[in-house]
Amino acid sequence: MYCGGQGVYLYYLSRELQRLGHEVDVVVGPPYPDIAPGIEEHRVENLNFFENQFPKKTPFKVFTPLNLYELAVTRVGMFPEMFAFSMRAYEKVRQLLCQRRFDIIHDNQTLGYGILLMKAFKIPIVATVHHPLPIDRKTDLAYLERVQDRLWRIMFYPFLMQHVVTKRMDRVITVSASAAEETKNVFKVPTQKLRVIYNGIDTTIFRKLDGEVKQHGHLIMVGNSQDRKKGLVYLLEALRLLQRKNDVKLTIVDRGLPDNEYAPQLVNRYNLDGRVNFTGKVGLEELVEHYSRAEVAVVPSLYEGFGLPAAEAMACGLPVIATTAGALPEVVEDGKSGILVPPQDAHALAKAIEQLLNDEQLRRVMGEEGRKRVQTHFTWEQAAKKTLEVYQEVL
Repeated sequence: MYCGGQGVYLYYLSRELQRLGHEVDVVVGPPYPDIAPGIEEHRVENLNFFENQFPKKTPFKVFTPLNLYELAVTRVGMFPEMFAFSMRAYEKVRQLLCQRRFDIIHDNQTLGYGILLMKAFKIPIVATVHHPLPIDRKTDLAYLERVQDRLWRIMFYPFLMQHVVTKRMDRVITVSASAAEETKNVFKVPTQKLRVIYNGIDTTIFRKLDGEVKQHGHLIMVGNSQDRKKGLVYLLEALRLLQRKNDVKLTIVDRGLPDNEYAPQLVNRYNLDGRVNFTGKVGLEELVEHYSRAEVAVVPSLYEGFGLPAAEAMACGLPVIATTAGALPEVVEDGKSGILVPPQDAHALAKAIEQLLNDEQLRRVMGEEGRKRVQTHFTWEQAAKKTLEVYQEVL
């Protein structure tokens, strides 16, 4: 489940479906996610040419049509993994159908042509779209100045494929009303095919830890800080604007140097060395410890299809400062479980941070409200039951 938000979604949804009495098989590629006990796992190989070079130890593996295709297109900056995985998943499911029967195929935002080929199996297909990828491209292009970089980013994303596949699914699950609207607009999915089912949070893991002492003036941001959509630049500008410069510290739960050059360079540019700390990759227990030590969580994103870090922080009893972008207003209730500010507004972020850090009572009340909101609206059991209702529709 540490391969990203989609891995978390896969882990908990499959676990809850099994707990409700259903048999679940998963087909996964690298980075292989954690799978709950009792779930049947089927792995497909991927040489990951985008990040890795030619495999010197096993060069013979390259000489298959799909591997040769991946090798060729990654050399010109394209990202073929979604297409390639979908084709491998198609072949894996075809093999499995010789031995067993499946009632439903559920695609976790692969949206590749291989998923479309599975319609030949005459099995209903449901797809989850966490957020449409064209939003990533739009955000990236806004921050790229060189024509070469902009062209490379346009080539990177397989939009035509996802557009073709998504609207041909039997149902499309989105994780927020905001993501549903974007999916309808971008991929032209008919409204009658769209269903909104919120993600869940494991509140047995994400909780306020007894014995952890709050660090005065401490903020936390969780996410891929290299992703321009996460809005780190505006949070760092807000830190620079704050009067109590030496009192306010920020922990970023993400990799720092040498794996991540963009975010540390921003920290240096804003003269915030010593006030910003990168944790590197952490496990769940350590992540919860970081939440428990912070006084405020900040989610300065320019777009979120759901906003897992906001909900995780709320489950840990933290007040959240988030933007009004994407689904964040659906997760964080403004004035109750946190404070919402306009995206790309460093001054509004700074004002909200100062307000919460100066008011211990407000932090406590918002933290308690946030925990209650998660327990009421964002549980994986609810998500699984509503997903089953979608399965029943197409059956």
